[in-house]
Amino acid sequence: MTGSPMPPPCSADAPPMVDAAGWRAAGAALASGERVLVALWAARDDAGARVHLATRRPNGSDLAVIALRAEDGSYPSIGRYHPGAILMERALQDASGLRAEGLPDPRPWLDHERDFAFLPAEGEGLHRIPVGPIHAGTIEPGHFRFTVNGETIVRLEARLGYTHKGTLGLMRGATPDAASRLAGRVSGDSTVAYAWAFARAVEAALGVVVPKRASVLRGVMAELERLANHAGDFGAICNDAGFPLINAHAGALRETILRQAEACFGHRLMMDRIVPGGVAADMAPASAASLLAELPSWRGRFERLVELYGKTASLQDRVVGAGRLAPDLARRLGCGGYVGRAAGQDFDARRDAPYPPYDRHAPDVPALAAGDVDARVRIRIAEIRASVALIGALLGDLPEGDIRASLPENGGEAFGCALVEGFRGDVFAAVRLRGAVVADAFLRDPSWFFWPALEAAIEGNIVADFPLCNKSFNAAYSGCDL
Repeated sequence: MTGSPMPPPCSADAPPMVDAAGWRAAGAALASGERVLVALWAARDDAGARVHLATRRPNGSDLAVIALRAEDGSYPSIGRYHPGAILMERALQDASGLRAEGLPDPRPWLDHERDFAFLPAEGEGLHRIPVGPIHAGTIEPGHFRFTVNGETIVRLEARLGYTHKGTLGLMRGATPDAASRLAGRVSGDSTVAYAWAFARAVEAALGVVVPKRASVLRGVMAELERLANHAGDFGAICNDAGFPLINAHAGALRETILRQAEACFGHRLMMDRIVPGGVAADMAPASAASLLAELPSWRGRFERLVELYGKTASLQDRVVGAGRLAPDLARRLGCGGYVGRAAGQDFDARRDAPYPPYDRHAPDVPALAAGDVDARVRIRIAEIRASVALIGALLGDLPEGDIRASLPENGGEAFGCALVEGFRGDVFAAVRLRGAVVADAFLRDPSWFFWPALEAAIEGNIVADFPLCNKSFNAAYSGCDL
C-alpha cells in the first residue's frame, strides 16, 4: 500500500510472510518512530502457528500487516523494541502458548491460576494497598496494586483478565453476520466502533463497496456514541473531583442522547445496527429531523456545564496538573484517542486515515500537550463540540438509496483489516475468511496502550487522586480481555 491521502483498508489473500530478520526490522522501525504499532496477535491453521504485526505511518497512512511463522513455538519479541507491545505479547503468550523471546516482562496476563509477582518498589516507609478486582460501583473487575509512601503513589500496577470471555474463539467458524454481533459486544460502550471496524475488515476482504447512505448513517451512529460517552465521562471526572452537580447534569444529557439514538435506530447503544455490507436499520425522515432539532439544545446544555467547570476554582485545583502523561511517553507507548491527543499525539483515524463518510466530512481534531486530567477533559469538550457539528453536517448530506450491499460468495481465503476511530481512540479489526465463514479474527482496543500509560501517569500523585486520574483515562477492561 502507498501513503495516499485516503488509504483503503488492507486486504489480500493473506498478509505477507517475513523471516525473523524482517520481523526484527519491523520492531526497529517502531523503536525509531518510523512506524506506529497498531496491533500484534497470533493465529493458527493447518500449516502451524504464526504471529501478525500491524503498523502504520505516524501520519496515519499505509496501514500494513506482516506475518511470521512461529516454527518452534516462539518469535522475536516486539516489546523489546516498543513498550506498547508488552501487554499484547503477555496476553498472546497466555492465549496461544507462543513465547516472545526477549520479552522484557514475561509474566502471565490472563492466567489467574498461576502465581503472580507484582513489580517491586524499594525504599523506607513503603507499603502496599490492594484494590479490587471487585469494586464498589457497577464497573468491570480489575485489580490495582499501589505501592505508596504515605499518601504518595510510588508505583501502580494494574492486573486485568477477569472478563476474558473467548470472543475470538467464538468467532471462528461463524458467518460474518454472526461474528459481527460478537464484535459489537467486545466492549459495550464502543459497540458501534467495534461493529464498524469488523464490518470494514470483512468488506475489505471481499471487496464490498458500502452504499453511500449506509456510510453516512454509520457516521451518525459513531458520533452519537462519541457524544454519549464523552458526556458521561465529563460528568464522572467532575464527580471524582468532588463536584457531583456537573455529573448529575452531564448524566441527564447522556440519557437524552441515548434516548435519541433509540428513537433513530431502535437501540439505545445502537447495538447490531452496523453489519458487514452496510447497516441493519434505516433512519426515518422524521427521526432525522428530530435529531437535527435536538442538536442546538444539547450544545447549549453542555456549554453551561463547561462554563461551570472552567470557573470553579476548587475543581480546577484538582484536575490541573494531576495525572500528567508526558508527550514522549505517550508517543513511545502508542497512545491514541483523547489520551494521546491530550499529550501531543495528533492522530485521529477519521482525519488521518479517512474512510466514508469522513472522506467528505473531516472532523475538527483537537490536540494539547499538557497531558494532565484537565487536558483529557478539554479534549473531550472539543470533541463533543465537533461531533455536534459533524452530525448536523452528515444529516444535511444524507443521500437516498440502499442501506446494505450483499456480500459476494467467497470460494477461497480472503484477508482484510481496518481502523475505525471510536470514542476512546482507534479500534483495529482483522479477519481471515475461509469460504462463507470466519477462519480467524482479531480486535484491538485503544486501551491496550492506555493501561501502561495510566501506571506511569499516576506516579507521584496521591492515592485520593487515583479515581480521578483513572476515570480521565477510562481505559476499557473488557476491551483488553478478548
